[in-house]
Amino acid sequence: MFIQTEATPNPATLKFLPGKPVLPGGTRDYRTAEEAAESPLAARLFSVNGVAGIFLGQDFITVTRGEAEWQHLKPAILGLIMDHYLSGAPVLLATSGGDGAAEEFFDAANGEVVTTIKQLLDSRVRPAVAQDGGDITFHGFRDGIVYLNMKGSCAGCPSSTATLKHGIENLLRHFVPEVAEVRAV
Repeated sequence: MFIQTEATPNPATLKFLPGKPVLPGGTRDYRTAEEAAESPLAARLFSVNGVAGIFLGQDFITVTRGEAEWQHLKPAILGLIMDHYLSGAPVLLATSGGDGAAEEFFDAANGEVVTTIKQLLDSRVRPAVAQDGGDITFHGFRDGIVYLNMKGSCAGCPSSTATLKHGIENLLRHFVPEVAEVRAV
């Protein structure tokens, strides 16, 4: 098994590509070992001293480091990912529920606007953000403000504000005149 790694725009995160599906059709974002209890893979990765966050994407794993340096963390993480896949253990336990997403909010009268926003996010934003080891999902829309959840390498990334304001906000405002602003939650 060959696991590739890629740098992300966030220097505190590294993207691992095992060459196998990780979480097809969904994502999970874990900030503590306790949150990761539903995932044997994420739980293994949190056993490495210095790991501060795990994001599971469709075909990648993004690891966020704390104070430790990558040259110390990377070999242990690669070994644990390989061990996990060779063990045949599931990425998520069968008893785990939804994707951990918070309840969405928007006025029912804005249903068409929200549908358009979600389509733009899914078709134009999320694929690009996944390339950088993260994900951005819709959280809500109220008073012209779109609220988005930033996950994986996007959470805490130094360039996330620029991406949000100059990239995503401009895109949404261009295609959806009702959008005045975009904010991270």
